Order: sequence, then structure tokens, then C-alpha cells
Amino acid sequence: MTLANKPTSSPIRLRDYRHPAWSVDSVELDVDLGIDTTEITSRLTLRQDIAQALPLRLDGEGLELLAISLDGRSLDATQYRHEHNVLEVPGARDGSVLETRVRIRPAANTALEGLYLSGPRETGFLLTQCEAEGFRHITFFPDRPDVLARYTVTLRADRERFPVLLAGGNPDGAGELADGRHWARFIDPHPRPCYLFALVAGQLDSIRRDYVTAEGRKITLVMWSEAHVIDRCHYALDALERSMRWDERSYGRNYDLDVFHVVATHDFNMGAMENKGLNIFNAKYLLANPDSTTDEEYRAVEAVVAHEYFHNWTGNRVTCRDWFQLSLKEGLTVFREQQFSAEMNSPSLKRIEDVSLLRRTQFPEDAGPLAHPVRPAEYREINNFYTATVYEKGSELVRMLAGRLGQDGFRRGMDLYFERHDGNAATLEDFLAALGDANHIDLMPYLAWYAQSGTPRLHAKGEYDPARHEYALTLSQQTRATPRQSEKIPLPIPVKLSLFDHSGQMLALHLDGHHAGTETVVVADKASQRFVFHDVPSPPVPSLLRGFSAPVVLECHYTPAELALLLTHDADGFNRWEASQQLATLAFDTLQDATDSSACKAWCDALAALFENPGIDDALLADLMTPPGEIEFADRQSEVDPAKIHALRRNLEHHLARRLGVSALLDRYQALHADVGQQLDAASQAKRRLKRRVLELLALVDTDQAHTLAARQYSSATGMTDRLAALGVLVRARAPQAPAALADFRQRYADNPLALDKWFAEQAKVPGDDALAGVMALESDPAFTLKNPNRARALFGSFASANPSGFHRTDGAGYRLLAERLAQLDALNPQIAARLATAFNGWQRLESVRREAARAALEKLARHEGLSRNLNEIIGNVLQR
Repeated sequence: MTLANKPTSSPIRLRDYRHPAWSVDSVELDVDLGIDTTEITSRLTLRQDIAQALPLRLDGEGLELLAISLDGRSLDATQYRHEHNVLEVPGARDGSVLETRVRIRPAANTALEGLYLSGPRETGFLLTQCEAEGFRHITFFPDRPDVLARYTVTLRADRERFPVLLAGGNPDGAGELADGRHWARFIDPHPRPCYLFALVAGQLDSIRRDYVTAEGRKITLVMWSEAHVIDRCHYALDALERSMRWDERSYGRNYDLDVFHVVATHDFNMGAMENKGLNIFNAKYLLANPDSTTDEEYRAVEAVVAHEYFHNWTGNRVTCRDWFQLSLKEGLTVFREQQFSAEMNSPSLKRIEDVSLLRRTQFPEDAGPLAHPVRPAEYREINNFYTATVYEKGSELVRMLAGRLGQDGFRRGMDLYFERHDGNAATLEDFLAALGDANHIDLMPYLAWYAQSGTPRLHAKGEYDPARHEYALTLSQQTRATPRQSEKIPLPIPVKLSLFDHSGQMLALHLDGHHAGTETVVVADKASQRFVFHDVPSPPVPSLLRGFSAPVVLECHYTPAELALLLTHDADGFNRWEASQQLATLAFDTLQDATDSSACKAWCDALAALFENPGIDDALLADLMTPPGEIEFADRQSEVDPAKIHALRRNLEHHLARRLGVSALLDRYQALHADVGQQLDAASQAKRRLKRRVLELLALVDTDQAHTLAARQYSSATGMTDRLAALGVLVRARAPQAPAALADFRQRYADNPLALDKWFAEQAKVPGDDALAGVMALESDPAFTLKNPNRARALFGSFASANPSGFHRTDGAGYRLLAERLAQLDALNPQIAARLATAFNGWQRLESVRREAARAALEKLARHEGLSRNLNEIIGNVLQR
């Protein structure tokens, strides 16, 4: 079964929401598992909303209906209607029991939605993915998140082929059947939406650990994977336990079942799925060991494990009423995950990492034709709204609320939210009401953030009155028009700030007659507002949006000297990095205009001084020495030339490398190389992070020596972080040593799919026009397939979304290649095709030659016969037709 060639659907609108006319009290599923065909018998106990006199209508796609009965009576074809993916049963009444038996075909399901086969048919295993609307590919059901029911699931299968049988909930018996078959039953005592249904069946190995919750409940944690990689699940198991302890301590939330299963698969459209009691993970975010996992990936494993576990309460126990509220579970859970990761690692570095991701992914989304609110007013294909806006911007909105309430106030609000809505489907209004009621504050003005697309631009202007010793800060906000939303209103923007004197000392703040310490928060909620600080002895330097207190673009006319002061002295690690980013941006602009180089000199001089400072954190120093990426620079320009941006950014890095000097870079590299091992503690990770950055800069000013060092580092590396860093330096520079290193990597990791994804991705990110030929050659590698989402993302996602100078060729060949592959991929897996197609977002801002080439490729793709509704919606929005 593929899900291509779906008909274009009518838009679903938030204003049209109605409570379900039919809900389900209990679900009994009997699943007779097979690779080619699986039969599912469902028994639904129905509940009717008598205020809505509507017949029973159930969703079902790709289902072969074998039998149907109502209240124990078989129905003939005249007593129901089955067409257009809907089963209608007019005779159903409140309390009726509907039983259906259907046949589905897992092995033919390349869309990886519903029940499908992961891996080769001889050794692979069966599993499900039901969010957002996958359950309708398994059985007939009112497939919407506000239909919560209790599930009893019985699985039957051949024991030799499927020795492991798992479903969500608590185990409730197992046994033998005739002909070498066996069965297992699972019952979930908690009502849940159908998108959380899950089963797994196959030949898997496990590691397990006993755990006792803070409430004293004894449970078992189990990690499952293929036997040859089960030893790579230990880190994830440790991370799960850390997550559970943190949630108990920070939010008072305890796990509520007897067992918690986590399963790894290499065939998965998403990162992971929080199914109740049976999380299913993309192996990329579960398997880890030093030889194949980088430091960044270790942190990602920990974060994603935490994210899915935290969903147990923010998503499962309290779910979303409808898909328009998707950020209620995803944005909130991303925020909780970020809190956890910051506490487990470095708060400043985590904040830098999160804001960098926001600016690379969500800000461009907000600035292009794919812009949409965190809570959209309508959608056609819900899978297309699993976006950076819903996740990352949604998290930033929760962070604003948490900052407004303070730690204790936010905890009070969350406690009330859980108390009010446990076991229910909630809305964003419910969330804001609980937070506000617990703290006697009206937070409903923040609802405008969820309804309005686009990134606000906050302009700051300071004026100093020496006679009155007053500093007046005027904050003005504007949000540009976005598709389908031309009118914008002012939003409440919390601005955390401090003032510095010109020696780098923080000043005491006196605002509105109150002493606010050395840091305060003002809320700008009008088009323009003026805040006056008293008893300011001299013209200050403002440190604004400390910790990135709101997801806005700050426009403040700092001088290079002022930014250098903040870069050198600001105690807020994020704002120190932000000063470096802004100073590098000023330097970039002057290099682009060939004008005054004072900004470039100030940036390089300040970083050179910090480079010689032994007291600064190695990881922070590495980030300070990294200018904004090409995507961030492009986001600031009305007409984008990616090749020019790449050259200018590289020139900026050349200036820094020359200012630091070959000798200093070489000395620091050698010291780091001698000192760092493969431990996962923060200090060791920081050293590896800085070593990579130093090697990259050294390659700009002493190419031959840097390539020799990189080749030596690659050969001697005992972990993936150092090995991949060295490979990246060699490959992106097309060094003479690169072919041998690539060949070695390919052979070394021939049987490691996750490592091979890195091999594909590194080559796809080679800058410049040569990247295209490399990508096309890699398609011929025996390990490449469009059927595996990770592999498709590694090659085409890296090429189109992470390599602007390679993808955006003036001849349009990059656009044509991606468009052709999207059409092929769409016939296999519409979700992945649609997500990769977002690489075309913002094509209208390209310079004219590239713009017309992109338009031609998009219009040809739009005319392709039989596009799925997933891809059709994205292309239509991108073209704004």
C-alpha cells in the first residue's frame, strides 16, 4: 500500500470544529499478523452525542472490508455505505457495539504510515506509526484526537517469525496457539486517542532495568532493537532514567504503567513517537556508542528520549482536542525537553543551540510562502504542519510564559493544568487559563502569538539625558505581512535586559521608581513604548533580549565597540554569543559593501583576546568564533545570491583565522589533541568542539598542514566526533587526502546505516557547483535508496537544505534534480517528499537567474500527474497559487 495519488482535500478549518458526534468508550482489537497480509478485527463500544443527529461515520483508508456486524448482527451491503475512505452505518445507536474485520498489506506499505514492515522481509519486523492519521490505515475508527477510549489489544502471529509481540499498555497474558503460533494481550487502563496506538512484532533483542518511581510504583524499562546493535541502547536507557527522575522532581509527574517499552527502527518518517507504553524511535535517536555517535548525537539521543517520555503527561495523559492545537503537546514538550537538556549539560550552550536551530529553520519558514501561525486557522494535510513553527516557535512561546510567571508560578500553573485536564483533550485556551488562574494573571493576550504568523521585528533606540541622568529606551515592533495574513497586531514581547557602563560593569536599574537589581524584564505590548531608567551615571550599553527572552529579530544600532564590549564582558552566555553574531553580521555587511572594516577588526580583536584567555569555556569559545551560517545571512537580504554569501562568509572566517595566527591556532590544536579523550563529560565534549573549530580555521590559513593534521586525526580517532570532524575538513576542502578517507569510512561502516548516513551527508554538503555531480554519483551507491527516510534525508536533505551554494546553481540543475527525485519519492512516501520540498521555501528572494530556474522546476513538478495531497499542498503554497 502506498499513499500516493490521494485526492486533493478541502481545507479543514479551526472555526468549523464540533465535538464528535460519535465517540468510543472501549476498543478491542484482535490482530492476526502477517507480512503480506494482516487481518484486524475491531470491536467498538460506541457513544453518541444525542444533540447531534448524525449517522455513525468512521475513517478508513486502504482497508479491505471482510466482515461487519452491529450489536451481534451481520450487516449486508444495503445496511452500510463504504466509499471515499468513509464507512457509514446508519443503524448505530448510543451504546451499540460495531465489529469489523479488515485486511491490510504491511509489506506493500512504503509510506510508513499505519502498519508496515521495517527492514528486509526475511528478517524485518512489523510496527506502526499512527500520528497523525495512521490509525485509519489499520481499522475503521473516528480518527481524531478528541476521541479517547480504553484499548485491549490481542496479537497473534507465528512464533518463529515473530517471537516478540508488543502493544501499548500493560501486558495481560500470553500463550501458545496451534501450528507454531502464539498470542499476547495488552490493556491500557488510561483513555487515549487512536494516534497513540502502537504494536511491534518481530525478532528483537532487549535490555531492561527495574525502576521505582517517586510514588513507589515498581516498573520495568525495556529497550528493544535488532540483536547486533542492542549493546548500543545502554546510553538511551540511562537517559530514560534521568528523564523520569527529572520529571518527578521538576513537575511532580510519575510514570503510570507497569512497563515502558522503547523500540528502535531504521525505517521511520519522524524522529520518534510517544505511543503510550510503547515508544517507537528512529534508530538515529536511540542507538549510540563512541565509534559511531558524535557528541552532538549523544545530546540528541538524550533530548529525544526525554522528549518522548515527557509526552506521557504533555500529550498522552493530556492530549490535544484537535490538530490545530498540535503545539499544545509538541511546543510544550520541546520546552520541557530543552529545560531538561540545559540542566543535564550547559544552559548557555543549550540556549545557543536552540536559538541557532530556530534561526536556521523557523525564521526562514516565517519569512517565506510557507509561513503559518503556531495554531493555523486551516490546513489540508496535517502531516505538513509538523514544522519548526509548531515545534520550535511553539516552545519559545511557552518559554515566554514561563519567564513571565517565574519558576514557581509556572510550576503552579502546570500543576493546575494537569489537575484540570488529566484524561482529557485540551486547547491552548485551556493551557493559558490554567497558567493564568494559578497565578491570578490574565495570559490571554499571549494567545495572539499563536494566531499570528511571521517573526516580529523589535527596533530598540536608546537616548541618554546627561542632565537628568536618565536613559530612555524606546521599543517599537512591527511584523511584516505573510501569506493569507496581511494585517498584524502588536504582541506582548517580554524583553529581559541589563545596562553596562563602558568599562563592562553592570549598572543598577531604577525603573518607574523601583530598584530592579542589575537585570529586569519589560513587556513591550504596543506598537511603540518608552521605558525610562533613572540614576544612570553615563551613556550605557544595553544588553537586550537576554537569554533570547522572545522569538523576535532585534534591530538595534550598536557600534562595533559596543558589541565588542558585550562580547567581552556580558555575563549572560547567550547574549555574549549574540553580540559575537551581531558583530560578525556587521563585519559581513562591510565586507559585502567593501566599506569600513572597523566591525571586522573589532570582531577579530575581541575573539583574539578571548582566544588567549584560559578562563573561558572551550565550547562557548568555539561558538563565539563561528559566525552566522549562510542561511542566516541570506535571511537578511532581499535578493539572495548563495554563491556570493558563501564566498563572503568564508572571507570573514579568513580574517579571523589570520588575526588569530597560524602559530596560535596550531598550538591550541596540538594542546587540545593531546588532552582530549573520548569521555562524554562536558569538559571533554567542549575540548572536542573547540578542536574542530580550530582545525577548520587553521585550514583557511595553513591549508597543507591542516589537511595533514586532519588526515592524521581521522586515522587515529577513537571516536566518531573526531573522525567526522576530520573527514568534514578534508571533504569540504576537496583535500588530496579526502578520497582515501572517504573510502575508508565507507568500508569501515558498511554495515552501520546511521554512520553511512553521515558519509552521504558530508559529501552532499561540499560547497559550490561540484556538489551536484557528487550527489548524482552517490545515488549509484548500492547503499542508497529512496525508500529509507534517513537515507533520503542524508543525501537530498543535506544537499538542498544545508548546502545553499551547492543547491542553488545558476543553471538550475540542482532544482531540477530535487524536483525529479521528489516526484519519485512522492510515489513511495508522501510525508518525506513534502518535507524535503520545503527546501524551495524562499525561492522568490533569489536573484533573478536562480529565481526563474527555481520557478520552472517547481511549475514542472506541480504539473506532475498524481501528486499526493502532502506534496501538492507544499508546492502549491510555495508557488502561492
